[in-house]
Amino acid sequence: MRLLHLLRHAKSSWKEDVGDRERRLNRRGREAARRIGRQLPATVGVLDLVLCSSAVRTRETMELVLADYKSPPRSMIEDELYGASAETLLDRLRRLDDDNRNVLLIGHNPGLHELAVKLAGADSPILHALASGKFPTTARASFRLSDRWPALGGSRCELVAYVTVGSLRGEKG
Repeated sequence: MRLLHLLRHAKSSWKEDVGDRERRLNRRGREAARRIGRQLPATVGVLDLVLCSSAVRTRETMELVLADYKSPPRSMIEDELYGASAETLLDRLRRLDDDNRNVLLIGHNPGLHELAVKLAGADSPILHALASGKFPTTARASFRLSDRWPALGGSRCELVAYVTVGSLRGEKG
């Protein structure tokens, strides 16, 4: 069994006069990333690999969400993930080594949301929440895969979690 977690970067700032790739997280984004990160080790377990877009906001998100791991997972920052389409993301995931059984991918919309909806099995009780709205900043969709990575997308996967900062509001932060 393999697990795949798709995480959208946290909220970034538009105040600075920098290119899109260089935008940093704003205060709200840093808080949200920390909040999501606090529950990550307990909910997704030990990660074998983190794939992260090369944008500044995704790298900052990665640092904050992984801060509560006692031993940080192996990570790869990749240019091809920046603003990638669902198909490009799927192609990248299909090239994963077989020993990567629990993978987190940190990226951008709209590609990330489109991929999440494409992968999610129609019988999932939480599919409506994922498919009916946006994929907000710091949202995470987690999937259980029955096949190996090269077969990803050939059939639907079990959507096992859809978490947003809003869904964690009732938890103590």
